[in-house]
Amino acid sequence: MDFNASLRRAIKTGNVILGQDKTQKCIQEGKAQIVVIAANCPEKFRTQLKSYENIFIHTFEGSSVALGKACGKPFMVSTLAVVNPGESDILSLKRA
Repeated sequence: MDFNASLRRAIKTGNVILGQDKTQKCIQEGKAQIVVIAANCPEKFRTQLKSYENIFIHTFEGSSVALGKACGKPFMVSTLAVVNPGESDILSLKRA
């Protein structure tokens, strides 16, 4: 699986939430199927994520700048939540 291609497909055909605050709200509402965090995501937010049960967290190997580029966005993205993968196979990360 090409993570970047799968992520872009999820953004284009599904529902992906960008940003720490919106991701946290999405998790609290039980909508997030998978959460992706950049390697340099703030430790405080990582700790908050660990308090949630039954949420799959994938750590993106690159920085928040690289994650933003992978999303096709001209800004940093430190975390995102996939609510609906659309035509993407990104949820296969859970089985990897």
